[in-house]
Amino acid sequence: MQATDKTKKKRRVNVRTPEIMSHVQTEVEAHYRSHIVERFRQSGGRYTIENTTVLLAKEFGFCYGVERAIDLAYATRQVFPNRKVYLIGEIIHNPEVNKQLQIMGIMNLAGDNPDATISDLTEDDIVIVPAFGAEIALMDQIERKGCQIVDTTCGDVMRVWKRVRNYAKEDFTAIIHGKADHEETRATASRATDDLGGHYLVILTIEDCEYVCDYIREGGDKRNFMQKFSNAFSPGFDPDRHLKKIGVANQTTMLKGETEEIQKKLYEAIRYRDGESAKENFQFFDTICGATQERQDALYEMLKLEMDLLLVVGGYNSSNTTHLVEIGEEKIPSFFIRNAECLASFEQIVHFDLSDKKEKTTYSGNFFNTSLPITVGITAGASCPNNLIEETILRIFELREHDISELKSLDTIA
Repeated sequence: MQATDKTKKKRRVNVRTPEIMSHVQTEVEAHYRSHIVERFRQSGGRYTIENTTVLLAKEFGFCYGVERAIDLAYATRQVFPNRKVYLIGEIIHNPEVNKQLQIMGIMNLAGDNPDATISDLTEDDIVIVPAFGAEIALMDQIERKGCQIVDTTCGDVMRVWKRVRNYAKEDFTAIIHGKADHEETRATASRATDDLGGHYLVILTIEDCEYVCDYIREGGDKRNFMQKFSNAFSPGFDPDRHLKKIGVANQTTMLKGETEEIQKKLYEAIRYRDGESAKENFQFFDTICGATQERQDALYEMLKLEMDLLLVVGGYNSSNTTHLVEIGEEKIPSFFIRNAECLASFEQIVHFDLSDKKEKTTYSGNFFNTSLPITVGITAGASCPNNLIEETILRIFELREHDISELKSLDTIA
């Protein structure tokens, strides 16, 4: 019993003291801030040198939740300079940021190449929970080890958890629009089951939604249903029983329009089946992250302008960044790049192809042909630091063989 009491006392630790956060702010700004990008914002997001124009979306890059998670990770290292500090997976989906944390000695507790497993933990260790949150079962294991925990889970994510738990309490199955293998979705799904005995089903696409809607309306082959959604539903889930009452939630980084369409289709299916009692058997709640929506809306606005191509900067496993690429691809040639190094030459762009789900190189003599005028749009997901955006801007002008001394002088602002 003593060990249990000790564990409970050590579950959470506050590292956000004024003195520590002052040091953290200086360190974080040194790593990720860009005066050039800030000046771009102040000038309306447009900069032209001779026949080359670069446009920045009105909203892009780090959101509050990401900034908070990074600040807390840096603060943890400062507060515990001589203790082992572990991170559950990635703090956010950006390789630049995660690499920097590794340099600072923050070790990985999950992922493809973990530095340790939960069985290796001791009560002297510190564990950081990433912005996506973590599954309840995993958190229970860590807490039983007596570790101190620094929780950076985004507030928007926790609001989804509350909604999903309420669904479970009212005997509604949570239909979660998201990626079944995404850290946030797994964490959310665990809140539906936990001690409440609720159920969930994860759907990713409109096609998935239509399949579920057909089953709600007419029933169908249960075996085929279970095979189609294998690894995307709760233990004991039965589509014949657990689609009677449903509540919709979503991974916070999905496309808002797609989530709204899914909500509408599911409600129509319930109404077809249940008639006037449909409202008693259906619930929904807008759980799209505000920052995600702002970045999507800003890109839609920028795409109204004349542009030759769009560069979307960010980690390839970032869901919100992926959706920005999808939006761009509907209008103009769009390239999903990790950083400025992906702009390999005048003719080559190394980028992640969403269709092939792999990095590839696209060749063309027209991308950065210096004899032709060009307008390049740039945006970035909520997990991309400004320094990567700055490097991309400078690389474009360098490839176009422009003098960037004046642009670099913008980096002297206070």
